[in-house]
Amino acid sequence: MIGLIVMGQTIVRAETDDAEKTNSEQTAEDKAAATIKEIGTKYIAAFNKKDAKAVADFWSPEAVYTDEVTGEQFVGRKAIADLFTRLFESDNDSKLDIDVQSIDFLSPNIAIERGAALYSSDPHATIPYSAIYIRRDGQWLLDRVTDKEPVVAEKESSSLEPLAWMIGTWTDQSDGVTVDTVCDWTSNKNFISRKFHVAIDGEDDVMGLQLIGWDANAKRIKSWTFDSDGGHSQANWSQGKDEGSWYAVKSGVTGDGRRVSAVNVITPVDDNTFKLKAMQRSVDGKMLPSTPEVTVVKQ
Repeated sequence: MIGLIVMGQTIVRAETDDAEKTNSEQTAEDKAAATIKEIGTKYIAAFNKKDAKAVADFWSPEAVYTDEVTGEQFVGRKAIADLFTRLFESDNDSKLDIDVQSIDFLSPNIAIERGAALYSSDPHATIPYSAIYIRRDGQWLLDRVTDKEPVVAEKESSSLEPLAWMIGTWTDQSDGVTVDTVCDWTSNKNFISRKFHVAIDGEDDVMGLQLIGWDANAKRIKSWTFDSDGGHSQANWSQGKDEGSWYAVKSGVTGDGRRVSAVNVITPVDDNTFKLKAMQRSVDGKMLPSTPEVTVVKQ
């Protein structure tokens, strides 16, 4: 009997110790998660101030950033700082917000955060991401971040009618460059066909075809573009929350094999005019300045 009592006390004590240990570990993880969320808030502030150095300081010296859409990788804090420097130079207006969906701990010093990023330049799309944090010398740092393909929220409709205003012949001219575009429905109205012709100083330069359609699987408007130089791209389209500007988030390859990406912003002004500009442009990972906004007129 005494043996059973002693054994019972030992079991109870062991269970109590295990429970206290579990609670202690849980408390430590909760504190670490709160710290990581606070770091995320400071990261957003540095990004929105366009402070590339401050943003890069949140990353470990050997960190890796991967963009799954373009396939590009940037390795090391310096490369990441250079990336943000170019990004901020090309797009100084876009603001970042982050929705943290989960933080899981692989060990006391390694955590993986999952969530979605939202940029004001494309308010209808969210970019799912995963971020691995490591704790080094008591400080949590970003070590691996992967951005996935944007998820675009579309209206529950398969119709292209919201883009019907594009049908017609359009021209824009700037700095010796003339772009003529003819837009028309395909026979069954499942696609909008856009044939474009670019002339520089009166000489033919590039011709191409773009098809805009509804992707029933992804439930979004998409486009596919092919040009006479052999380049091709595709884009996800979404309309701003105010139902004004359209945002076409594109990625593709030039005729000579370079990877390109951009956000084209199309803003209708009236029945015969719209504005067009390209933001967040990159070629083989090198950020380029946004293009000046041009006015496109219906003929």
